[in-house]
Amino acid sequence: MSMITDKELLKLYQTMLRIRMFEERVTREFRKGDMPGFVHSYVGAEAVAAGVCIHLDDDDYISSTHRGHGHCIAKGCSFKDMLAELYGRETGLCKGRGGSMHIADFARGMLGANAIVGGGIALAAGGALANQTRGTDRVSITFFGDGACNQGILHETMNLAAIWKLPLIFVCENNGWAESTPVSYSTSVPNISDRADAYGFPGVTVDASDTIAVYEIAEQAIRRARDKQGPTLIEAKIGRMMGHYLGDPEGYRPRELKTEAKTKDPIPPLESLLAAKKITKERDLVHFRQQIDNELTDAVDFAKTSPLPDGATVESEVYAA
Repeated sequence: MSMITDKELLKLYQTMLRIRMFEERVTREFRKGDMPGFVHSYVGAEAVAAGVCIHLDDDDYISSTHRGHGHCIAKGCSFKDMLAELYGRETGLCKGRGGSMHIADFARGMLGANAIVGGGIALAAGGALANQTRGTDRVSITFFGDGACNQGILHETMNLAAIWKLPLIFVCENNGWAESTPVSYSTSVPNISDRADAYGFPGVTVDASDTIAVYEIAEQAIRRARDKQGPTLIEAKIGRMMGHYLGDPEGYRPRELKTEAKTKDPIPPLESLLAAKKITKERDLVHFRQQIDNELTDAVDFAKTSPLPDGATVESEVYAA
């Protein structure tokens, strides 16, 4: 098992803080009523995106879900490009055509968020097959929720990935609820990672509030894929700190479960560890937050003042040139 460095710990924290503050700012802006579409917050899951993507570079692929902001940020997408996309502006990552649930950045290997449950799984497999065919050591990661764990596309892809030993890591972000359906009702096994046994490759469950554990398990799976040993299924169990979407009244979820979920916030334990190891001081944390807040304010201003797409271009980029 590798030893995580102080530099990596700090990078993990900064990435997680960027995700958290982005989502908090988007929540405030969305509630003003001038951001189109729906928004699904990644709050509480930051350690998963950060702990996986720290091992990747722009040539590695990821596919995402309708809850994809954290994955984008961890993969290196800029606040300005993302917020312009969320506001439906021409300067956005997808020129305002994708919005929150379909955001993508091919230059950084981010193959796209996807509003279809499980819709990104086969896309990531295609990326893995392309990497394998080219003879590279690049890997592909597919993030999906517990709501996708019973979709046929996941099982078909796990079977194919095992047969072909694709450099593909399946990351199930299990927050216990597929919108309003509890995983205990919809799924036949206590741990989704157990499903990997049926396909002959490793499966592991990790507490998503333990950033270092996520980092280490992801490192092992990614190394295994780079060494041409095939796929791994990682199940990250997350405390769902917010509703399914911004504005969700959550009448289906008992109050005590909401309270319990907030105890699984991954950021405070990491802040405590940084302080205990004397990597940061309180003034450093204040400085980080101020820097990110300033960057977000600039990004919101950029997005709001960027032009809307020209209606005459509505059919552009639908088909390959």
